[in-house]
Amino acid sequence: MADESLVRLRGVAKDYKRGAETVHVLHALDLDIPRGDFLALMGPSGSGKSTLLNLIGGIDRPTSGSIEIAGTRTDSMTDGDLGKWRAHHVGFVFQMYNLLPVLTAERNVELPLLLTKLPAAERRKRANAALGLVGLSERAHHKPRELSGGQEQRVGIARAIVSDPTLLLCDEPTGDLDRKSGDEILDLLQALNQQQGKTIIMVTHDPHAAARAKHVLHLNKGQLSREAAA
Repeated sequence: MADESLVRLRGVAKDYKRGAETVHVLHALDLDIPRGDFLALMGPSGSGKSTLLNLIGGIDRPTSGSIEIAGTRTDSMTDGDLGKWRAHHVGFVFQMYNLLPVLTAERNVELPLLLTKLPAAERRKRANAALGLVGLSERAHHKPRELSGGQEQRVGIARAIVSDPTLLLCDEPTGDLDRKSGDEILDLLQALNQQQGKTIIMVTHDPHAAARAKHVLHLNKGQLSREAAA
């Protein structure tokens, strides 16, 4: 793994308004994540884990501070430019899969590519390649209701990697799965990190899941409290 920092946060804070009250979620965070890392982000509910993930992924913007991904300042982009950047550089994996029930696995995976200028045949080719990477080639024409929870999450991961993103951001990816299915998803994430070189940031409450990462970062009350090798 290269020493190059893919993600650089400097003085990042995030506040929200709740009526007349200001809620301070993150407090002046500094963070460097090397290219090729697999980082688990842990902490109690309300500690700011998902907020930090959303800031890194360009879904939200910091109240103050700077965010740099692969040398690009994302916090100062226009909304339009940020949307284009996110489509090309970030893959998201969610706890609840977020698959469209009327579409096959192949079509669900293809969705991010509809934002590109790729011809239909190339989109389909890439979608099937992504399904192959997650071990679901034979399920390409199945709809979500015909898949198990673990298979649905694999489709979600295939959708996240189909555009070959710079970052893979996972928010409780095993939170809705039994232990066996969860372990299979963690095996897949480890393989994507180790064999495909994907940089992965995973929010989790589960120490068993966090133990699969290369590093564990702890958030508590909006502050980084401890980082340790997993």
